[in-house]
Amino acid sequence: MWRRNGLSIVLFLLLACFLIGQIWTGFLTHNEELAEAGRGTLGLWDYLHSGHFVSATFENWESEFLQMGMYVLLTVSLRQKGSAESRPMNPADEQERIEPGPEPWALRKGGLWKLLYGHSLAIAFAGLFFISFCLHLAGSWQAEVDEQIAHGVAPPTWWEHLHSSSFWFESFQNWQSEFLAVLALVILTIFLRQKDSPQSKPLAAPHSQTGD
Repeated sequence: MWRRNGLSIVLFLLLACFLIGQIWTGFLTHNEELAEAGRGTLGLWDYLHSGHFVSATFENWESEFLQMGMYVLLTVSLRQKGSAESRPMNPADEQERIEPGPEPWALRKGGLWKLLYGHSLAIAFAGLFFISFCLHLAGSWQAEVDEQIAHGVAPPTWWEHLHSSSFWFESFQNWQSEFLAVLALVILTIFLRQKDSPQSKPLAAPHSQTGD
């Protein structure tokens, strides 16, 4: 099991570890802010339903799904000479590797199922981005409502918050950093190597070689 699923297991454990860390430190930080403002503090369960936690969590998740979804789509038709993250410049150099085994059921069904399956990765990332975006909006709006009520100001509607600069500032600051990370990976894999990593070209490959 470990040999076959080690990568996903380790990534899941890292996700759980850092999410727990975020929950605990966010819980402490938010209660400190509430106490300083003379407002009642929250229990851990209430904090998990607060705008502070929901907004912070899905604000980041939304940017990750946007990054990966756009990357999947952009690498279909765009190329970067010398990058390990790009398909070969010449389509004739591409070799599709299909190991023996049963075809996915969508291919056997054909028609619309085959069409949807052919784009299912991008569809999944688009759906995850949309869900995360909506949850980020809901959490960010709730946090803004709580803040305005505490100051005796009429809170905005969710529609007004959607059009506010503060909401889009939360989104854009994460989106730009995600595309910076992808850009760095695309460019750095032209010149740098990591032995045995599928994200790197072979050590002896010339810088001009595209893909692995």
